[in-house]
Amino acid sequence: MTPDQPTYEQFETTARAEGFDEVLVREWQPGQMLDTHRHPFAIKALVVRGEFWLTEGDAVRHLRAGDRFELARDVPHAERYGDEGATFWAARRHAG
Repeated sequence: MTPDQPTYEQFETTARAEGFDEVLVREWQPGQMLDTHRHPFAIKALVVRGEFWLTEGDAVRHLRAGDRFELARDVPHAERYGDEGATFWAARRHAG
């Protein structure tokens, strides 16, 4: 955790106030890879441990603890997790 990082409870409260209907902790194993896929929900997340690479089209983002990211519904993307794996808090919006 970084000094200015919210607690999980603060993250969840803020996400729900912004209209996200599900908030959960996602943990990924070291070296895990997910080929290009889509989600039927929008996501807003905060990386709290480890690192991973998020690929959208030709753009690759290297995300570490303290970084935030968002994905719209049905956006094709791939994920590759670092040597320590990663944990992030994910807020999902399933509606509209």
